[in-house]
Amino acid sequence: MDLPVTSQREGAAHVSTEHATPQPGRSLRMLLSSAGRRVGLLRSFREAAAVLGVGLRLYASDLMPEWSAACVEADMGLAAPPADSEDFIPAMLDICKRERIGLIVPTIDTELIAYSEARDRFSAIGCHVAVSDPALVHMARDKLATARFLSGAGIPSPATVALDDFLDGRSDLSLPLLAKPRHGSSSRGIMMVEERGQLEALSRAEPYILQQFLHGREFTVSLYFDGAGKMRCAIPHERLRVRSGEVEKGVTLRDPLLQDMAWRLGQALQGARGAMCFQARMDEDGGASIFEINARFGGGYPLAHRAGARFSQWLLEERLGLPCTAGDDWREDVLMLRFDDAVFI
Repeated sequence: MDLPVTSQREGAAHVSTEHATPQPGRSLRMLLSSAGRRVGLLRSFREAAAVLGVGLRLYASDLMPEWSAACVEADMGLAAPPADSEDFIPAMLDICKRERIGLIVPTIDTELIAYSEARDRFSAIGCHVAVSDPALVHMARDKLATARFLSGAGIPSPATVALDDFLDGRSDLSLPLLAKPRHGSSSRGIMMVEERGQLEALSRAEPYILQQFLHGREFTVSLYFDGAGKMRCAIPHERLRVRSGEVEKGVTLRDPLLQDMAWRLGQALQGARGAMCFQARMDEDGGASIFEINARFGGGYPLAHRAGARFSQWLLEERLGLPCTAGDDWREDVLMLRFDDAVFI
């Protein structure tokens, strides 16, 4: 399947970097998959390449690349089929062969399972996909499976039950509860349920879970795992203000409880690779619970990058066989205040 390719649009803004001159023979072609609006993530890779002296050619793909800010910002935008279609993996393999892509970084939940299960097929053509093993990706994609995993690992998490089990009386939880699509993301479809009638009105087009509502401050903890599956970094930030499920204002902090929870989770996760994150709430008494795991870069990663947790640089180092600089030495109290920006074509 040969998909149309769009070249970079005139006027697309690039990050100015004055770092090392690219070394002869040290280059890489990288694809940011389902790039959408992830301009900050794309820029972090461009900056990391400049620091390393790597000649990086950045590709970005999306359903309609001409409507994707990251695709316009990239060196080349590529059209791709829906991530949940049978055409997705064959199309991405064709793109990688044609464009000689050496690294793919997935960005959305719906494509993670497809990439994880096809990782060896990409490896066979010289392309590394920065994604964890299939079993871990399936667990993180399923909120009920995530709750069971956390409980089994002895890591605090909110009580969670399948909607059908609750309606059939197979649960001792009581309302009010938080209803969530079992495989949802970006805060889609989440609602507080006060009475049983609301549950019976929920769409059966997808399975729902019910979860104990957690009060308190909300945090994201970004995690980095090297190619051997060893966790190298855990950086929490408080989600001071959130818009459409993504942090708008946030600040990094070293909290002993969150740090301990992160390293315990890192030891429990099997088959983790590259970037991951989890979300947690901390109550007034100082207790914390994890309520979601994401097997990908979180939307707030640019804050971690600016604080010194340079996941993008570490991925490039690993792919190019450069000395690994990954570690847990990052700055706290780094504040991010996001604002709307635009790309003009």
